[in-house]
Amino acid sequence: MDALVPPSMRVITGGDVAREIERDRPECVRVVRDAYLAHDAGDSVNPHSSFLRFPHLPRSRIISLPAYLGGEFDVAGIKWIASFPDNTQHGIPRASATLVLNDCRTGFPFVCMESSIISATRTAASAVLGAETLVGERRAARVGLVGTGLIAGHVWKFLRDTGWELGGVRLFDLNRANAERFGADLPVPVEIVDRVEDAFLDCDLVVLTTVAGEPHIHDPRLLDHKPVVLHLSLRDLSPDVVLAAQNVTDDIDHAVRERTSLHLTEQRVGNRDFVAGTLGDLLRGRVARDPDRAAIFAPFGLGVLDLAVGKWVHDRVVAAGSGLPVPDFFSSAV
Repeated sequence: MDALVPPSMRVITGGDVAREIERDRPECVRVVRDAYLAHDAGDSVNPHSSFLRFPHLPRSRIISLPAYLGGEFDVAGIKWIASFPDNTQHGIPRASATLVLNDCRTGFPFVCMESSIISATRTAASAVLGAETLVGERRAARVGLVGTGLIAGHVWKFLRDTGWELGGVRLFDLNRANAERFGADLPVPVEIVDRVEDAFLDCDLVVLTTVAGEPHIHDPRLLDHKPVVLHLSLRDLSPDVVLAAQNVTDDIDHAVRERTSLHLTEQRVGNRDFVAGTLGDLLRGRVARDPDRAAIFAPFGLGVLDLAVGKWVHDRVVAAGSGLPVPDFFSSAV
């Protein structure tokens, strides 16, 4: 039996992460798909996220997401991600994050990497995978974007780089100037709207990426034209809207908690029967899209996806000879 040797430690910056993702977003989607399938097969451990909240900062939080992902990945780790919405008023990003990956033979961590880009990437890749699975093709006559911040930008880049045919975009943001900046360089017809409801009108794909803490979209008639809604911010839709659609998430136990729209709907009706299944169910063919109803994909965001994308980025960075090795990181411990 080979002697166990602790792995060397490496630090990977956001610049290295961004370069690898920019080079191959379609492969990111493939990685996220494989992670979902491994999780669906039970080859993962994904405890509930823990939320650190602050009594003097009710809109802010730091979340820990520990996980293990088997299959082709065989990696453990934890993402530690902060969300401080007021940061944007000072010109700095709302979210900051670190991902630590651990070797599954020794338990030693082998990389500490900037992870706000990893987190946004796995969210966007998951969204685009869910959209393609529910729409049935990479085509939307019109996309409605509610919220035009970082996540919306990543979703747009994934739609673009995975070959979606998009006829036009409607943008809504509480800060109209943000929507105008977002739409300035888009290569499709853009309409800035002043009501969130207008971002649903005639849009067959709607993407919600806000920082809302409570439902603010209440009219189920917004779904009468049977769009696919990517509810990435989780708390925008009232139970009435949720109940008007076929609902899909990434993991039901994870998503129906922490006062998400799905959780509020469960509290109203007393069960989870309104959730049709998971993206894994769709990918495996156990659940099919109901063509007679709108579909809402509301992924809670699984730690295993961060591990998958993080491990993929790490391997590419190492192969390129990038990142910062820290050979004496554990010298005092071994």
